[in-house]
Amino acid sequence: MFLGWIESYAAIGVTIAIATGAAMVFLILAHTIGPKRRGPVKDSPYESGMPVLMDTHRRFNVRFYIVAILFLLFDVEIIFLWPWSRLFHHVATTGATIPLENGGVAGKEYLVVGMGMFFLMLVFGLIYEWKKGAFRWD
Repeated sequence: MFLGWIESYAAIGVTIAIATGAAMVFLILAHTIGPKRRGPVKDSPYESGMPVLMDTHRRFNVRFYIVAILFLLFDVEIIFLWPWSRLFHHVATTGATIPLENGGVAGKEYLVVGMGMFFLMLVFGLIYEWKKGAFRWD
């Protein structure tokens, strides 16, 4: 059982390892090979080619951070959708069943209901944040 779980996530782990390794190699190469020119123009803050209009260390409203955290919260659901979609595809195409702890078996309907409950919790979380005023900018 444990080995099957590792095999299902092995491709994701290898992809993350390759991407991290490539990023590290590119950063090291850019640091060692790249030009090292310094000066007042090079060290000045860059804002889309426009001169800086105000202090770059100004404080942002906390609402920006709340929306960013909410985005991360609702974006993380993709991590849970990936293994579910693989399992659902396998069950739907082969007609296989999933053994349950109580001795019964479950099919694709069980998976659809489970994911429906997951999305329902996300929708309730979104409605709760909306009612609390997390998306108001006034």
